[in-house]
Amino acid sequence: MTSEHISPFGRLLLDRRAFLRLTGTTLGGLGLAQLLAAADSPESFTGKKPVRPLIDPDNPYTPRPPHFQAAAKQVLVIYCPGAVSHVDTFDYKPDLAKFHGQKPPGIPAVTFEGPTGSIAKPFWDFKPRGQCGKMTSELLPRMGALADEFCFIHSLHTQTSAHPQGENFFNTGFTMEGFPSFGAWVTYALGSEASDLPAFVAINDPRGLARSGKNNFGSGFLPAAFQGTDFNAKNPPANLKRPAAYSANDDRATIDLLKRFNARHLEQFPGDADLAARIASYELAGKMQMSVPKMMDLSSEPESIHKEYGTDTGTELKREYAKNCILARRLIEKGVRVVQLFNGSDPAGGNGITNWDSHSDILQTHAMQAEIMDQPTAALITDLKRRGLLKDTLVVWCTEFGRMPFLQGNGTGRDHNPDAFTCFLAGAGVKKGFSYGESDNFGAKAVVNPVEVYDFNATILHLMGLDHERLSYYHNGLERRLTSVHGHVIMDVLA
Repeated sequence: MTSEHISPFGRLLLDRRAFLRLTGTTLGGLGLAQLLAAADSPESFTGKKPVRPLIDPDNPYTPRPPHFQAAAKQVLVIYCPGAVSHVDTFDYKPDLAKFHGQKPPGIPAVTFEGPTGSIAKPFWDFKPRGQCGKMTSELLPRMGALADEFCFIHSLHTQTSAHPQGENFFNTGFTMEGFPSFGAWVTYALGSEASDLPAFVAINDPRGLARSGKNNFGSGFLPAAFQGTDFNAKNPPANLKRPAAYSANDDRATIDLLKRFNARHLEQFPGDADLAARIASYELAGKMQMSVPKMMDLSSEPESIHKEYGTDTGTELKREYAKNCILARRLIEKGVRVVQLFNGSDPAGGNGITNWDSHSDILQTHAMQAEIMDQPTAALITDLKRRGLLKDTLVVWCTEFGRMPFLQGNGTGRDHNPDAFTCFLAGAGVKKGFSYGESDNFGAKAVVNPVEVYDFNATILHLMGLDHERLSYYHNGLERRLTSVHGHVIMDVLA
């Protein structure tokens, strides 16, 4: 073919530089088209497409169906900041007594807070509990007595040995701040059956917030409507009470007028999730003016319930925590989707005084925390079962990491252990009187069926009818998940 028969574009391709330039532009265009197609119909690295919940901005808490049918409709998370010692509570290790006072080869010379000491046997005796014969310690005898209800996971391990990052990682799936909490993900996906109460309630310890504060129940980059509402039996939600000089009719008229203004403003800014969330929160606050006073009035509970939970015995902290446990049960009864109950506090630390972080005198400090937690928490779980609420409610007892089998250099405390710790599940969808995974003979490392925090959270979502690989939110060019790009459901713990 002569050059006269070649088109101008064809002659352009005969030029080497023009050919390379056009090829690069074409390939870039193909890549852009692929990216735009992915953005229009995104898929995760697993090949699964995200499930986007259909959320009405005006009614963000409307109940929504799960990805698939599951046993659990609600979840109660009992979170213990500070790191509970698994080897002194639920993970029985006879070799600790065998090697007590010794320093076998392999013990690190230094851990998180300094030089290490010798192996230490449990500070409390262990005994078999229930028909399953589970060995649990005398530190938590009432909770141990419920061993037939629990599904223990003994092989958990985590990415960090620092408390703020540990709390973040356990509750949000990331060590950094700014990511949605577990409760926010669940309420984003499912909404709530409670129309006059928050979908997600965080009941803080009587002593205050945990180390990572509101990040533990924040909404991160999810719509602001799905952050947890924090209050407890001692401190009800602020600013709900109507001033005495302000009549109910005046209040109603103001609310109606504000609703019309809000609707008009929202019409001018459609799709503004923050604005919609703010309007929804004010409307919910109006409903809570009626519902919360009744919810907070624990005097309506019979005396037998107060005695069972222990609101009339022990230290003031224990009595207040017991009231928080009654409040948690009442919230579950009313259909609140996620209730997160904290046993421990202090954003500045506490070394076993305000939480479970026992670097010294663990015999005294863990005992103090256990006295607060044991009776009320056991009563809460027993009460949920008696009322038939465990059929639909998943109970999660957890802490950010464990503690070492040997003492610190001071000879009285145990240091942080991110390589092995214990949590348990109970209620809807999980096996009873069951133990999964194992740590080594000293409780130092997870060795049999190791479980990442990603796996733990994936399993909780699964029990709520949510596929952790499809529950995502497009943010800053990424399909973000509670489990990041990790996590497997622990099928062996499912009932």
